[in-house]
Amino acid sequence: MVNVIEINYLNINIMIKHTAHANWNGSIKEGNGSITTKSRVLNNHPYSFKTRFENGNGTNPDELIAAAHASCFAMALSLILGHNGFTPDTIETQADVTMDPSKLELTHSHLTLKAKIPNITNEKFLEIANLAKDNCPISKVLNLEISLDAQLL
Repeated sequence: MVNVIEINYLNINIMIKHTAHANWNGSIKEGNGSITTKSRVLNNHPYSFKTRFENGNGTNPDELIAAAHASCFAMALSLILGHNGFTPDTIETQADVTMDPSKLELTHSHLTLKAKIPNITNEKFLEIANLAKDNCPISKVLNLEISLDAQLL
């Protein structure tokens, strides 16, 4: 069994800060905003009530959380696999974040994983995938149910 306590992410002993900036103008339904990340991957990218609740053009906080969860999980999985002597050929992850609009509450994040990893048993794959699900930094910060469907290709 892998002990996550023994894993030191990249052997870096400094605190790392990432920054994003959001603007909002107007009321919740008629207003709109923009978000910019320090890297400028998002640069005044629009978001609004319509992008969050009505499939309008732009992003929304829930989509950004899903993106963060999928990518963080994939990186954590790669790290833990490496610590166990495995190098993945491919890791494909999708995160579906569910919101209950009546409560304004995120309720669930479902991870779907498809991975090609040479020389690993399905049992070891599932053990490591669940360890990554429980211990990636985004999973740790989310206060919601997290589920995982994992398929070894």
